[in-house]
Amino acid sequence: MNQQTPFQAIVRRTLAASACVALTVLGQGPIFAQQPGNAGLLQGTAYVSNERGNSVSVIDLASGKVMATWPVGHRPRGIALSGDGAQVYIAAGQDSAVEVRDRLTGKLLRTLPSGQDPEQFFPSRDGKLLFVANEDDAALTAIDLASGHVSWQVPVGREPEGVTQSPDGKWLVVTSEDQHTLSWIDLATHTVVAETPTEPRPRHVEFTPDGKELWVADEAGQVVQVIDPATRQAVATISFAPPATQSYKVLPCGIRFTHDGRRAVVALGRANAIAVVDVASRKVVGYATVGGRPWHLALTADDRFAVVANGLSDDVSVVDLARLSVSATIPAGAGPWGVAIAR
Repeated sequence: MNQQTPFQAIVRRTLAASACVALTVLGQGPIFAQQPGNAGLLQGTAYVSNERGNSVSVIDLASGKVMATWPVGHRPRGIALSGDGAQVYIAAGQDSAVEVRDRLTGKLLRTLPSGQDPEQFFPSRDGKLLFVANEDDAALTAIDLASGHVSWQVPVGREPEGVTQSPDGKWLVVTSEDQHTLSWIDLATHTVVAETPTEPRPRHVEFTPDGKELWVADEAGQVVQVIDPATRQAVATISFAPPATQSYKVLPCGIRFTHDGRRAVVALGRANAIAVVDVASRKVVGYATVGGRPWHLALTADDRFAVVANGLSDDVSVVDLARLSVSATIPAGAGPWGVAIAR
């Protein structure tokens, strides 16, 4: 019987590990996903804001290649497409501005007055306004997109970050990282009418497509809370435990729902993973390991893939949500933060 030297054993284990991609699904333990390729499945263009690189990476998802890198303002974080898909909005936090760029060329078309240190924003559902959370101002700024001027502003809790509008268009909800609350703004009167306490440091907030639930990513609380919009009270709390991960590294941030509202995908920060959650049962159905420190993500139009911005590994992970495996890892700029996808 041939005896392996310690060096040969190490080489054999290394080669075996590099030939597979690890996948963990609840109830199955570790298995290995074969990568048959996803030719013809991945479509669209991803726009990734690079917080430390002061740039946006433009990625063709079909080929997995970076087609362009746009130099933009300082500390870009929030990123979204205009309602018609022709423009890209980028929050340049240190410039206290929102840039509007042509989606195809990257040309700067105009700069919107956003208030101090914009981080996240939400294009209104009617396409008329851009709602911007001003971290340094403790305010929510509404920008009229037709005129390019500030339409109105409302004081909210300290260090606001996450912002979203209810599907029926009646409510705007803004998180306060510092005060651990949600501010509910009545869009008919432009006033805060209620506050909801949360677990520590709410970073992101997202309505389910039907508007019946509001999900809040509490980073320091390490959970996602489910809020009933009718009562504005928490009705459930979702915890996460990715395999082989120290619990203190679980720091939820970005949340996205599939179009049918049946699944939620949550970025788990320093856990270097995303979680897929069954919305009806509020149970985690599986995890996928991604790059370092995922902040935010976006789903492709068919909900088959998540494109995840990894802030510490300077890349994006393309995750096959059916297999819960990484189909591609694509280099981006320094500190990927947000993702928007155009068809």
